[in-house]
Amino acid sequence: MTAFYLIRHSQPGGTIKVGEGYVQVDGGKVWYEVTGKGLKTPLVLLHGGPGAPGYYLEPMKALGEDRKLVFYHQIGCGKSDRISDTSLMTVDHYVEELRTVITSLGLTRYYLYGQSWGSMLGMEYYLRYPEGIKGLLFSSPCLSTSQWLADTQQLIETLPDAERKAIQTCEANKVYDDPAYLQAAQAFYERFVARKKPWSPEVESTFTQMGSNYEYMWGPSEFSATGELASYDRRDALSTINVPTLFIGGEFDEATPSTVKAYAASVQGAEVAIISGAAHLTMQDAPLENNQVIKDFLHKLDRND
Repeated sequence: MTAFYLIRHSQPGGTIKVGEGYVQVDGGKVWYEVTGKGLKTPLVLLHGGPGAPGYYLEPMKALGEDRKLVFYHQIGCGKSDRISDTSLMTVDHYVEELRTVITSLGLTRYYLYGQSWGSMLGMEYYLRYPEGIKGLLFSSPCLSTSQWLADTQQLIETLPDAERKAIQTCEANKVYDDPAYLQAAQAFYERFVARKKPWSPEVESTFTQMGSNYEYMWGPSEFSATGELASYDRRDALSTINVPTLFIGGEFDEATPSTVKAYAASVQGAEVAIISGAAHLTMQDAPLENNQVIKDFLHKLDRND
């Protein structure tokens, strides 16, 4: 196992070592990478899925002009160990895994960014371990599974008839390998997940290296939630957030703008940004705009830190 640096520091991002390595967690090794430079408060980034390794977050490395960025692959996907033990495929496990990564790197003050499922993880982590978190960023958030599924069904209704019927029929019959269904699902992804064509190598790698924890925790498809997260709902907890918070969504996001705005309205003083032309992967569809929104938010907080 590559050794990780256990570093304590007085300045927020001053002595976190740039580089990559592994942290031992319950169930195996988790890969991490620290990039960027500068002394401003670091940003910890949580990828989606569950089980979608964060290769697609690559454009966000440009945020490291004046701060360290911490990326990692949650256990079960990407460069981290694969797992088959379903007792590890729980929200509690991933919260404690994140805790281990943060404490192992010696982070004591940081911003926390979560995208898609990462927003669930970020929310749970904040509720359990709020100390040290200077701000929250929820990108294309899923903070209520029932709301997510309702929005998804509305988006399916906007597809051409053949694609809409293929998804609805196969979902009703629990058939997920029918060619017409797969083609229709791809059409959905290209409208509401990643619109920029062709998909970047990072997006392709994210999908090809998905972990088995996606199906166990979420379900058999993007349109059905039958697993660990089927009843997830933290809308009532949003009002308890008491750190600066930014919500980000895409104009064509499967995390729909109306839902993202509703989440933001529940958090006192929260900011919301809907990125024009982008879908769920805002950092891929509109990397410059996505990064600028985040930079502006963090720089305001930096001035008050």
